[in-house]
Amino acid sequence: MLNQIKGLHHVTSMAADARQNNHFFTGTLGLRRVKKTVNFDEPSVYHLYYGDEAGTPGTVMTYFPFPQIMRGRPGVGEVGETRFSVPKGALGFWKDHFAAAGVAGLEEGSAFGAGWLRFRGPDGDGFSLVETEGDSRAAWTGGGISEAAGIRGFSGASLRLNDTAATAELLGFMGYEKAGVEGNVTRFILPGGNGADTIDLEALSGTPFARQGAGSVHHIAFAVPDRAAQLEVRKALMDTGYQVTPVIDRDYFWAIYFRTPGGVLFEIATNEPGFDRDEDAAHLGEALKLPSRYEQYRDRIEAHLEPLEA
Repeated sequence: MLNQIKGLHHVTSMAADARQNNHFFTGTLGLRRVKKTVNFDEPSVYHLYYGDEAGTPGTVMTYFPFPQIMRGRPGVGEVGETRFSVPKGALGFWKDHFAAAGVAGLEEGSAFGAGWLRFRGPDGDGFSLVETEGDSRAAWTGGGISEAAGIRGFSGASLRLNDTAATAELLGFMGYEKAGVEGNVTRFILPGGNGADTIDLEALSGTPFARQGAGSVHHIAFAVPDRAAQLEVRKALMDTGYQVTPVIDRDYFWAIYFRTPGGVLFEIATNEPGFDRDEDAAHLGEALKLPSRYEQYRDRIEAHLEPLEA
């Protein structure tokens, strides 16, 4: 069993409109945009990162906004819901705040002893806020949401699967422990994690596979401290039979990827070097940062990208 993984690092999704996406995460949710760069494989498209003040692993939601991309179709083989941690008692504020902002899909409930508020992103993205006791992570308050109600980062995510058995075995290998079952949902928690340490497996036998598009999660990333730990995880996964990519430099972290038995794309990302490697911490996410190989095309890229602020 692995012991290098510390919880989630980031979750990356797709959107149809960069400006709308930026407004929702920095305005409605009150997160900080910690990096404005481009998709390293398609530099005509933004890659936007939102999180806490520093973009701490376990807090960062990222997006590829592809203009006019069709909306995704929910199904199995994907992340069904991304969950953010908020203080106990904060859901009343968020319910009123979301209603005033016209946020869709509001629904209240509870699971595994915690209250939640479900909502939809601009592209139908599946989200919820989960009341979490004892989460000491600091909220980013520069977005106008108070510390008393602000988002602390992820609490975790749910995976929608036809059959959960093989993915449950994988999570156990990654260091997660089974914590309970409610209905068709099995909960796994990573002991001693970074706060973003809960994964739910939702069994949906016979459900069609998802079609990715706007509002779909592209991949979910798990955090390891450094490159040495990442190489240990990569070797262990490959020894177990998984097909794992070589290490890829993403400027702000190093990444490896592999496809899980249920079809979800997992990434293992390093906590180093962080989002302040090319930008002062006080000005994260303000300037367009490009990988060095694209710097010679900066004028062309900037002319093509839509300004994020109206």
